[in-house]
Amino acid sequence: MLGVGIGWRPEIDRTVERMPGVGFVEVIAEGVRPERLPESLVLLRERGVPVVPHGVSLGVGGAEPLDADRLAHLAACAEALGAPLVSEHVAFVRAGDLSAGHLLPVPRTRDALEVVVDNVRRAQAALPVPLALENVSALFGWPQDEMTEAQFLGELVERTGVSLLIDVANLYTNQVNLGLSAMEALDTLPLESLAYVHVAGGQAHEGLWHDTHTASVPDPVLDLLTELCARVTPQGVLLEWDDAYPADAVLESELDRIRQAMARAF
Repeated sequence: MLGVGIGWRPEIDRTVERMPGVGFVEVIAEGVRPERLPESLVLLRERGVPVVPHGVSLGVGGAEPLDADRLAHLAACAEALGAPLVSEHVAFVRAGDLSAGHLLPVPRTRDALEVVVDNVRRAQAALPVPLALENVSALFGWPQDEMTEAQFLGELVERTGVSLLIDVANLYTNQVNLGLSAMEALDTLPLESLAYVHVAGGQAHEGLWHDTHTASVPDPVLDLLTELCARVTPQGVLLEWDDAYPADAVLESELDRIRQAMARAF
């Protein structure tokens, strides 16, 4: 059991080190060098705090073969950190040398599923630890979708054995922006394959919800966490906060709100 954790960022490294009750941390894999880890991460590892490398650029939803160097970097991060697993996203991020600069949703079609299944199997073969994949937030949906996101992820899990990183903030975002029921997703997703959970805050703008990771977690997202915990006991729940960092006490109170939301399920 990983417990309740927080995303480690260089800007709040001392904060994370001092914060009581942190069960695990997650680090953006592209932001660290395995051969020269930040001292803060080394200190946390020495204390026995698990560190999970979280990739943002692998692009398992792309039609091109996975980049060997990016895979090797993820593998090296996992080994250097003694990580229990590696996580990434079910997303499209680039085509050739053109980068989207964002985690874009994959068309939920049979053809796209074949591509993702093949890429996931390649990633699993290259990584020294299990892989968990995260559902992404979206501002738009593809008109040719043949499945819901939960159905797509369910078939992906069934065919590859990959674990899931369920971001309940992303479920909420897609409910607001696309009308996709977050509760129906929780009822459909193969939660027995859950690795851990993300929660985060965002901002509303002109009728859309933007998953900014720069604000307090809204109550509807915590309610979804409670609903998830009523269905399955997650190994870990992690708070993402990526910019406009608040005072240490605010981050600690956010972790307490997460614990309270989990406790309500029991």
